Amino acid sequence: MATVITPKKACAVNPLKMSQPIGSALAFMGIKNCMPLFHGSQGCTSFGLVLFVRHFKEAIPLQTTAMSEVATVLGGFENVEQAVLTIASRQKPSIIGISSTGVTETKGDDVEGFIKLIREKHPELDHIALVYVSTPDFKDAFQDGWAKTVTRLIEQLVDPMPLDAERLPNRVNLLPGAHLTPGDIDELRDVLEAFGLEVLVLPDLSGSLDGHIPDDFTPTTLGGISLEEIAGLGRSAHTVAVGEQMRSAAIALEAKTGVPYTLFDRLTGLEPNDRFIGLCAKLSGRPVPLKIRRQRGQLVDAMLDGHFHFGGKKIALGAEPDLLWALSQWATELGAEVKAAVTTTASPLLEHIPAKEVLIGDLEDLEARAAGCDLLMTHSHGRQAAERLKIPFYRIGIPMFDRLGAAHQTIVGYRGTRDLVFEIANLFIANGHEPRPDTWALPKEEGHAGTTAIAAH
Repeated sequence: MATVITPKKACAVNPLKMSQPIGSALAFMGIKNCMPLFHGSQGCTSFGLVLFVRHFKEAIPLQTTAMSEVATVLGGFENVEQAVLTIASRQKPSIIGISSTGVTETKGDDVEGFIKLIREKHPELDHIALVYVSTPDFKDAFQDGWAKTVTRLIEQLVDPMPLDAERLPNRVNLLPGAHLTPGDIDELRDVLEAFGLEVLVLPDLSGSLDGHIPDDFTPTTLGGISLEEIAGLGRSAHTVAVGEQMRSAAIALEAKTGVPYTLFDRLTGLEPNDRFIGLCAKLSGRPVPLKIRRQRGQLVDAMLDGHFHFGGKKIALGAEPDLLWALSQWATELGAEVKAAVTTTASPLLEHIPAKEVLIGDLEDLEARAAGCDLLMTHSHGRQAAERLKIPFYRIGIPMFDRLGAAHQTIVGYRGTRDLVFEIANLFIANGHEPRPDTWALPKEEGHAGTTAIAAH
């Protein structure tokens, strides 16, 4: 078991983590015709907006209550009211998702009370859902904000169902964690649909941030799950949750509707995908399709080919807990060693990470521990550390602003795991032919002018 360490540094140096409001806003972006709204200063919103635009290379809907110093001291009711009214009249959303920030949480604004007053004063807003989530950015991290938002959406928008309610036997709910990309969600949907299952995804970033060109401009989210579909999640036969962070959301949905759930702590690797495919076959009552069987064979062959290049390699990982868990388990299954593991927030998975210690820290901590490693894996802010350490660097997670295609990076399922094996193995191959300290020379023989240097690889 790993020792989980929380440092007492006075400040974060080159931060690894992102705040709760950012994760909350991203979850709201997986809902159709939604406008995420930060209750805080303009700077908080500008930071999140720039981060998402650079990562997804798309237009991002995000608004602010624009709290000034005076409004922060006196209370933000008028700012919230004006923001909601302005958004309702101009953008005409179906739902406004309100996430708090550090400044308004410190003040102690009662946003739930604000919403009740707004509802009483403005009945013309009755057709718009207003969902508030408490996400102070002085505690927790990105995946916490995402998880709280999904749970809140379920608690507020899903219709309750009696335990004996008639359900749709071929419909499944999918609750993806914040570490899954739109490409990951698409892959899981493809697998479920291959078994003849209908899938409702909450939140569905694959419909809103997958980089497609819309027919018409919209100031709100381009796609995602609709409010009607969210309301009907209780009619599904089963819920599949991916990531430990989604446990609370799956429990909330089961408590409200009686829909049972299965939680997969990861879907990167052979064994967890075997269990996932087994569940799909059980839920659908169908045999495993030939194309899925073929994909499994391809993954097994990729692992056989790739493990020669992974064996004994030392890897440094910096990621949110659920992504760290998936990558660390996958790497060790291929014979690599997790020498450095740094994460952003607490999780019950951390003590089970296959490493000596897991540090809740920043990229400075990761760089210090990554010396001598063969690979560094984290988001784009780790690129300078990899350059200083002169080791290969693989970008994964949010933000990834210096490469294209971040939304389509896929590491789940048989195909996603197969491609990840190839990508990392190729990094090792490409960086494995430089002279090493253990270079040795054959002894000088009679009749030869010199020695022959042979690099031991």
